[in-house]
Formats: sequence, C-alpha cells, structure tokens
Amino acid sequence: MAVSAGSKPAGYIHPKSIETLERHNINVGNPRSKSWDEYDGTNFDLVITVCDAAAAESCPVFLGKHEKLHWGTPDPATVSGTEEEINAAFDEAFNMLKARIESELL
Repeated sequence: MAVSAGSKPAGYIHPKSIETLERHNINVGNPRSKSWDEYDGTNFDLVITVCDAAAAESCPVFLGKHEKLHWGTPDPATVSGTEEEINAAFDEAFNMLKARIESELL
C-alpha cells in the first residue's frame, strides 16, 4: 500500500494533479489532502520525500525499519503561465516520478 501526505497540506487536491493522473490512466480513487501526522506510529518499509524543499524540512519520525529516499521533484503547483505550461509542469513531475519508480522500485 502507498500513501501520500505532507508537512503542510494545502487542504485540497490540486485539480491539475487529478487531471494529470487521469490523463495517464491512473485511477485516482478518492484522494484527500492530509498531514503526515495522520501516520504517526505507522510502520513503513519505505519513506520517499519528493518536493525540492522537503529534504531541508523537519521530517517526522517513522518507527520501525524502513528505507528513506529523497527524490527532488519541482512542485508543479507553484508554476504559473498558460494552461499548456502548467500542464507541462505537471506532466514533467509525473514523468520524473514514474521513471524513478520504474527504475528503482520495480
């Protein structure tokens, strides 16, 4: 099982995130914005931080044995411009993460 959470959740899922995943035939289910505090006490096999700034942030303590990776990925939600430029930023982040998953985890 995979989960996603952040240190400072926005309180909503960016619509372009949903659009990007659907465009790439990923079932989005029922996503919601959540804090990593929700997973306090959860044991993980692997913890991956993805935002460019995440490596410099204070990270929570996840108990148990787990591997920790940092995959610096520019946050597409910070991009402004035309719809095509914003879509390209979300696609770039998607493709970066997809490539890392396929090369390192599969």
